[in-house]
Amino acid sequence: MRRVLSVIVLNEDGVLSRISGLFAGRGYNIDSLTVAPIPKTNLSRLTIVTSGSTPVLEQIVKQLHKLIPTYKVIESGQFVEKEMALVKIPLSEDFNGLDAMLKAYNGTIASSGEDFIVVMVADDYDRIDNFLKAVKKYNPTDIVRSGSVAMDI
Repeated sequence: MRRVLSVIVLNEDGVLSRISGLFAGRGYNIDSLTVAPIPKTNLSRLTIVTSGSTPVLEQIVKQLHKLIPTYKVIESGQFVEKEMALVKIPLSEDFNGLDAMLKAYNGTIASSGEDFIVVMVADDYDRIDNFLKAVKKYNPTDIVRSGSVAMDI
């Protein structure tokens, strides 16, 4: 089972190490992790995507609550969740249909060079998966995918 956790922590040295150590020490996997400071506070928000059985996920949440720099763990409820992907496509490809695909996936051309363009999409986790499958017809030379960012609603 896939689970998104939003964790608010004090923004201090070593916090990320302690959280990743918690996961590593217990053999839990982090599927993705993003961190950014919360404006006008001394806090940071971590968005952690992990997976496991219900007892494993409950144990992860309990352990996160015990960490000293943790202020709040939001693990239930609804989230607005988005990811981003960057895809480098050679200019030698036929771009027929690419513009429509970018519009469908909230995408745009982020950069270009002499031999390539880089397209960027930002959308839901599942839709990014679908975009990456569809964009293979353009023979991308590089793909970079971000982790999830989530906000509870």
